[in-house]
Amino acid sequence: MLIRRETPADVPSVRAVTGAAFAGRAQTPVPVEVTLLDELRGCDGWLPALSLVAEGADGAVVGHVVCTRGHVGQRPALGLGPLSVHPGHQRRGIGSALVHTVLGAADALGEPLVALLGDPAYYGRFGFRTSTEYGIDPPDPAWGRYFQVRTLAAYGPEDPALHGTFAYAEPFDRV
Repeated sequence: MLIRRETPADVPSVRAVTGAAFAGRAQTPVPVEVTLLDELRGCDGWLPALSLVAEGADGAVVGHVVCTRGHVGQRPALGLGPLSVHPGHQRRGIGSALVHTVLGAADALGEPLVALLGDPAYYGRFGFRTSTEYGIDPPDPAWGRYFQVRTLAAYGPEDPALHGTFAYAEPFDRV
């Protein structure tokens, strides 16, 4: 398996992998995660360096992860998601490899933190903790412990600007 940056040629494969990964939960013909990715690619929050694919041994795209520009108050931060692995390739460490890689890339770019909405049992292994432990409130208070944050090397806990409500890139609000 190879993890690399997404290229324009990968977009149809990423859409297919994301659609397959979320098809079981979708109540629409096209899962909302596919629509969200399409909208994110066209917004100011899209960060091409943090859109990564996992390529299988045959060169096919089998997984994808993206971090987009978010904010805590006025301070830049990142929102992770969606994370997708094709159902035929799940439970092989691809999702974990994608998360580790995107966190490393975000850290190398000097980002302070990554936030996400997800299962604490899964994301806890990557160092994610409930956001309120860091003085960061979820966009929706009902998300509670499922809204999590992973701090990176550039994080300064004494920085009061990194406390407050997290805001995802704009498409998250309307999709």
